[in-house]
Amino acid sequence: MTSVPPPFDPELAAALELIGEMIQPGMTMEDIETVRQGPGISMLADMDLTVGGAFEAEDRTVPGPEGAPDISLLICRPTAPAPARPRPVVYHVHGGGMVLGNNRVGVDVALDWARELDMVVVSVEYRLAPENPHPAPVEDVYAGLLWTAEHAKELGADPERIVITGASAGGGLCAALALLLRDRGGPRLLGQLLECPMLDDRNDTPSSHQMAGLGIWDRTANETGWTALLGERRGGPDVSPYAAPARAEDLSGLPPAFLDVGSAETFRDEVVAYASRIWQAGGVAELHVWPGGFHGFDGFAPQAALSGSARRAHLDWLRRLLAE
Repeated sequence: MTSVPPPFDPELAAALELIGEMIQPGMTMEDIETVRQGPGISMLADMDLTVGGAFEAEDRTVPGPEGAPDISLLICRPTAPAPARPRPVVYHVHGGGMVLGNNRVGVDVALDWARELDMVVVSVEYRLAPENPHPAPVEDVYAGLLWTAEHAKELGADPERIVITGASAGGGLCAALALLLRDRGGPRLLGQLLECPMLDDRNDTPSSHQMAGLGIWDRTANETGWTALLGERRGGPDVSPYAAPARAEDLSGLPPAFLDVGSAETFRDEVVAYASRIWQAGGVAELHVWPGGFHGFDGFAPQAALSGSARRAHLDWLRRLLAE
């Protein structure tokens, strides 16, 4: 098995040099608290969630899983006059390796889609590992989705047109959420948009070895995130598919999926395998492998040409999905 990494896109490689001064790929358990206190999270407090008045934004506390604390939902509704048909919903799950972040992380992307397509945005805050190991994060995400579907009319939204989306850990949690909703007979989703999703706790694909020590999130950081979530069970025989969706034996009966990933990142092979298994199960999936993309490149370097292509692909898929 080769360990020679594929090259980064030249434009992204230049951006990665600058990013590397602030973000190192090999996060350990000892680094988690320091990264949580870093400038990337604190800057989110200044985000204009109204996008210049296009949305009315509110934080709402709703019931969490049975016996667990309440959860916080960020709800952003368009201020434009209500259309004749209730608006679709983009239900957003933030990234952060299962150990970082809040419901502001990455929501700017969902707001861009919602402004373009006249959607309601609901972004869920879930408990983080290692303080709250599996199943706490995914059960929080599930509880927030149930509340959103049950209160859709109150939000001027259509409970039958909910698209779930997330990047990295958020993408993995969305994939797990789709499995949970299928298996528990929950609300039917319109689609799932999984950006560079974190799917496989085994952390042993060729791409995970190729990209060791490189990019934004390498094999060491991935082991940290999964160990925080699963403890000693990580990589063992008894990991739930609701924790690591790559463990699911049956990928049939899922909503249409969009998956994308960079060719030069840890998650490449597990994402490609997951899309292939959806097709093998008779499902619908669109897969993009962006040449030379590092993990989360379109968020870290939005000005790059490849990032523009990725963002247009996300929006085009959503537009087609909503038109069906």
